[in-house]
Amino acid sequence: MTAFSVASDAVLNSAEDLEAQLRAIGATRYHNLHPFHHLLHGGKLNKGQVQAWALNRYYYQSSIPLKDAVVISRFRDRATRIEWRHRIEDHDGDVGSEGGIGRWLQLTSGLGLDNDYVEAAEGILPATRFAVDAYVHFVRDRSPLEAIASSLTELFAPNLHEERISGMLEHYDFINPGVMTYFKRRLEQAPRDANFALDYVKANAKTPAERQAVCNALIFKTNVLWVQLDALYHAYVEGHVPPGAFVPAAS
Repeated sequence: MTAFSVASDAVLNSAEDLEAQLRAIGATRYHNLHPFHHLLHGGKLNKGQVQAWALNRYYYQSSIPLKDAVVISRFRDRATRIEWRHRIEDHDGDVGSEGGIGRWLQLTSGLGLDNDYVEAAEGILPATRFAVDAYVHFVRDRSPLEAIASSLTELFAPNLHEERISGMLEHYDFINPGVMTYFKRRLEQAPRDANFALDYVKANAKTPAERQAVCNALIFKTNVLWVQLDALYHAYVEGHVPPGAFVPAAS
């Protein structure tokens, strides 16, 4: 396996082989393994560093409905569009109901960040914008099968959310349960979404080449998530904040 693809001789002769490879990718490449997350969940960051994480992550969260709208546009099949479109409502909400973006703004507001500043995304790291935009472009430009496969990081999200909820509530006195509702809600939503996507790729990736493309799409998505944490670590742990990006108040 390289930074971008599974090994050319990977065994991908069946749907079961495909699932095994996908789970191996998650076990070795999902961003729960990143050092920044170890610091975040272990109470090793200060409030300004947590603010920087939440601010930058908002750009990813707010782009998910755009990504999902693009995925829907790739399918002539009505049943797939119907199944996928609830993801947009999960994040955007609906008239009179709150979605994931609103819940994330509860987090950033609870951390003392101004909503207008967060939503403008003018203080995020350049690498955050480049990585997230690349994800939207990926689902637009690659095959519909790869577009769905790139969402399979959701297979591994619930364990991360559980770790995040318990770790941040335990270690940070500026975090309370009310601002963690995004993660609690995703504990229910992510498994449903992941199971559909997994069943879809297992049924529709019919050749070893197609299964390899599915694996590589998941690797691409793990890179999208990983590089965002690389940028946060470089800027807010090592102290190399790029010009114009968010600078936490002196503690």
